[in-house]
Amino acid sequence: MEIKRIGTQASTIGVADYFTGKVRIDPLNQAPEPARVGCASVTFEPGARTAWHSHPLGQTLIVTTGCGRVQRWGGPVEEIRPGDVVWIPPGEKHWHGAAPTTAMTHLAIHEYLDGIAADWMEHVSDEQYQKGA
Repeated sequence: MEIKRIGTQASTIGVADYFTGKVRIDPLNQAPEPARVGCASVTFEPGARTAWHSHPLGQTLIVTTGCGRVQRWGGPVEEIRPGDVVWIPPGEKHWHGAAPTTAMTHLAIHEYLDGIAADWMEHVSDEQYQKGA
């Protein structure tokens, strides 16, 4: 058993290659092999979002605070709020982030396949993001 005490894992800033806007990532757990599960708390400032991406084994998002948006490729932009749980199937192209005027934090849970948890793609355009307005 391992207990990771609050404050022992440094926050990181979401890099511009994968995010638009201000994003903070707080690691929660990266299970050692043979386990494959990783988990982080991700906070998006208003208007911030991920680039389009997919996950080889899927992803679960649990919204903890604020108001956000999520969209699968070809689908509508959907609003997400605290308590909402979003399951993104393996290989589904999608993005997620905050609403235009409200920050949002979610827990992001995913598994690694051959060391890869996400396949990153192009940035979400302002036009794509605003379709939810």
